[in-house]
Amino acid sequence: MAQLVFFSGTMDSGKSTLALQTDHNFRARGREGLIFSRGDRAGADRVSSRLGLEVAAVEVTDDTDFWVEISGRRAGGEAVDYLVCDEAQFYSPAQVEQLARLVDETEIDIFAFGITTDFRTRLFPGSARLIELADRVELLQVQSLCWCGARATHNARTVDGIMVTEGEQVVIGDVGLAEVAYEVLCRRHHMRRMTALTARRRSADESLWG
Repeated sequence: MAQLVFFSGTMDSGKSTLALQTDHNFRARGREGLIFSRGDRAGADRVSSRLGLEVAAVEVTDDTDFWVEISGRRAGGEAVDYLVCDEAQFYSPAQVEQLARLVDETEIDIFAFGITTDFRTRLFPGSARLIELADRVELLQVQSLCWCGARATHNARTVDGIMVTEGEQVVIGDVGLAEVAYEVLCRRHHMRRMTALTARRRSADESLWG
């Protein structure tokens, strides 16, 4: 029986790496599938991991209708046994519903990968709908670490090195916006707005003043 599975974790937890490995494993068993992504750090039509792996993908836009896309491909004779959907937090709730319909009505396995919450600790709409509809939600086992060494559970956004908790939900880092960056933190340091840079500065000040 086909399933919609949502693999979730913070940044640096290996989501895109697992997405690429999942596609590789299915292709090695003779199955045919498609990789989708939206807003990857490497640019449009790509899935890339921080380990340096990168492959071509179908870019998801606001106009993407997964039901129409896959139905059209199958009607044209293309085999589609599964979908790998990276950066799924950026998908709309309607698009997640389209994925669920594909699983239920066409028996296509769908594996979605994404971040659950944004830099404000609020659920992304796409992730929220995936949690509501997925057959399984899997927490990635690779632990991201806060600068203090504790398990990182929250994503933080910094602007010019200062952590912010307000602003547009989606601003993609690592794409030339040097003033915008992201960092993973434990809850304690996220609540205190203490990034690695802030901690270093505080330590330096304490050393200076004894």
